Amino acid sequence: MTAHLALVPVPQDPRMDGIIKLAVLAVGGQGGGVLTGWIETLARANNYACQATSVAGVAQRTGATVYYVEMCPATDRQPVFNLMPAAGDVDIMITAEMMEAGRAIIRGFVTPDRTTLITSTHRALAVSEKMVPGDGIASSAEVIAAAEIAARRVIAADFDAVAVAHGSVISATLFGALSASDALPFPREAFEAAIRAGGKGVEPSVRAFAAGYDAALSGTAPPEPADKPAPTLRGPEALIADWTRLTRRIDALPAPAQDIARAGLQKVVAFQDIAYGTTYLDRLDAIAARDRPPHDLTREAAKYIANAMAYDDVIRVADLKTRGERFNRIKGEMGATDAHVLQLTEFFHPRAEEIAGLLPNAWGARVQSNPRAMARLDRWFSRGRRLRTDSLPAYLILYLIGGLRGYRRRTRRHAEELTHLDAWIATALAYLPQNHDLAVEVIRCRRLIKGYSDTHARSLSKYDRVIAGIARVAARADAADWARRLREAALRDEDGKALDGALQTVASFT
Repeated sequence: MTAHLALVPVPQDPRMDGIIKLAVLAVGGQGGGVLTGWIETLARANNYACQATSVAGVAQRTGATVYYVEMCPATDRQPVFNLMPAAGDVDIMITAEMMEAGRAIIRGFVTPDRTTLITSTHRALAVSEKMVPGDGIASSAEVIAAAEIAARRVIAADFDAVAVAHGSVISATLFGALSASDALPFPREAFEAAIRAGGKGVEPSVRAFAAGYDAALSGTAPPEPADKPAPTLRGPEALIADWTRLTRRIDALPAPAQDIARAGLQKVVAFQDIAYGTTYLDRLDAIAARDRPPHDLTREAAKYIANAMAYDDVIRVADLKTRGERFNRIKGEMGATDAHVLQLTEFFHPRAEEIAGLLPNAWGARVQSNPRAMARLDRWFSRGRRLRTDSLPAYLILYLIGGLRGYRRRTRRHAEELTHLDAWIATALAYLPQNHDLAVEVIRCRRLIKGYSDTHARSLSKYDRVIAGIARVAARADAADWARRLREAALRDEDGKALDGALQTVASFT
């Protein structure tokens, strides 16, 4: 005999009637606490009993802080409020970033019978997305599609862009979206009064609130800013004439490659000089002469040869860290003004390979071939250093290193990079007569090489393994497809586990 357990409905506590349950998911710097404070002020100013709690997320963008608010009309009876949101029991979910909306859906906080979901469509990338060597960014379109199914109502716009355009932060625009949703029984004027009651940054917040209100109704972000006018070329007449002659050479390239070639030329000239740009176009012309329509080999080569020639060495890193526009960008991101003191600390951990690479080619080669010399360099230099580039001594050190551009061509690192670049192009062109598509995929494999120091060493190792795997399948009709699979596997994770699996598959049939 089988016993069945009958579920008896439990009457709802009458003190729960009329309680509005609202949750906010936000990461550091997005003003989740400020937004929650405004909601509390709004509720209490309109004769609602209200309680707000929060559970902090994890640092470094691996989790958002969960703010939770419950409110109901105030009576002579004390309501019972929960401390945390429960799955299937949230009326309003506000997320300050697209993937937080996805997390809310996964956790069951968003349900089609009751939840109004208000979310910004912009992205603040998680650590797990940044760690992927290739494109690890999660799909926002999938989250929106899931939200349309999971929520009773979805209000989505780039509220972060709206806030920035009005000199405020996203909390103000999300508050405007909450008002526009009519999910709370309060007029717009009550929302604005809650902002003014805060007493800080009132006018920018009110402006951003109004813009967020409008964006929520239209579902769009403000129009994109107009294209900036082309910069005026300034400098010695002889250099300007040389640059003009170089850019005219691009017109002779196949049309699909011209735009990328112009950007590539700018990159390599900024990295080194006009003569270096001439070398770039010489390499590109040689490939274009062997290409055929639709000229995808030339187009891909225009991109990846430029990237290969503008590699990250000690000189480039020092140069980038001492540029005025970088300091201005950091100052703007921190919100620093002339009334603030901004301290900027750079972290360095040079390996012996970076130091040897900075030596003249022949000398550097001898040092690299001498284990004792490399161990000595490692002992002297391979330890963490912190340089305060807001101070003159540390800034001058990096500035002088960054000024060694004219010396770069004589370094061991430059010789190594050119040797590797020539070998990579030769490998691709060797496949060209038999398999044009495979040659294109090998050119694209340059994407695997990136970064500086240990990151660069790991990426080189992956590149070598992918090229070796391609050689094993080169005779197959589907070799180009396998080359693409191997490259994408190498870009999937930092440890190379996906690439290990792909190479094992190749080994199983070769």
